[in-house]
Amino acid sequence: MTQPDPIPTAATAATAAARPGVAAGPADVIHNIGYRAYDGPRLGRGYARMSLYSQSLRGAYGLGRSAKSKVLPMILLAAMCVPALIIVAVTIFTDRTSLPLQYTRYAVVTQAVITLFLASQAPQSVSRDLRFKTTPLYFSRPIEVVDYVAAKFAALASALFLLTVLPLLILYVGALLGKLDFTDQTAGFAKALVSVILLSLLFAGIGLVIAAVTPRRGFGVAAIITLFVITYGAVSALQGVASTQEKWDVIGWVGLFSPITLIDGLQTWFLGATSAFPHAAGPPDVAAGCAYLLVVAGIIAGSFSLLVRRYRKAGLS
Repeated sequence: MTQPDPIPTAATAATAAARPGVAAGPADVIHNIGYRAYDGPRLGRGYARMSLYSQSLRGAYGLGRSAKSKVLPMILLAAMCVPALIIVAVTIFTDRTSLPLQYTRYAVVTQAVITLFLASQAPQSVSRDLRFKTTPLYFSRPIEVVDYVAAKFAALASALFLLTVLPLLILYVGALLGKLDFTDQTAGFAKALVSVILLSLLFAGIGLVIAAVTPRRGFGVAAIITLFVITYGAVSALQGVASTQEKWDVIGWVGLFSPITLIDGLQTWFLGATSAFPHAAGPPDVAAGCAYLLVVAGIIAGSFSLLVRRYRKAGLS
């Protein structure tokens, strides 16, 4: 391969002048290696946002990562689906006319698995970018802070939705195979679908806000588990005390202070689901029902706004 002709520079002449009696040679030269500017299609922000969403969603289940990264999310996915398979088997082999567990109750019963999945994957989604200060690199491309937050938010919400909807699909298909009433099963599945969509958005927002506070993944995991466990435990204890005193309205209002009871109360009031509260005491009146809706919507929107604010600062460091 022939080398391109060197291009003389001012440094070459200066070197020759500084050494009397030495012929000028190509000591400092610039080679024209033929780089050309990119003139292909510019895919823009939309493509970058979709690529980040796809990569983050795959990463939530360990796809495209090491084998070790796949173990926990796949175990948790199996833990969500196995009870549904057992319920279907019991329904079919005992000739039941209905499922032992309602569709809308499934996520409430398996909330511990959902919390563990959120606690493990929310920090994985955002903490490494903060820890290694790679967020400014994202924003040096045709992608804005809002695009980054929207992609991460949508990816984690989608991962949670897949985690919660797959067992519901197993229940629904199994119920139809067991020749249960098609109309009742479809209505129950549709209600649960709306419920898990709201749950996925709510949990994803809370989890990402907590994880984005610290670049340390372990701190994020511990903080998410602590928040969900303490709030649910406190709400359950207060509802138990109110139940012993037969204060049913208090039971409904206290449910506003825990993520999973928020979803329970919301689906009880608006979707006609059976509440998991003591004595099935959901929101006591229209005001309480609207309060559940407003709190869920406010937390989702507020989480997104807090993430945008957080990453406006992170993108500068």
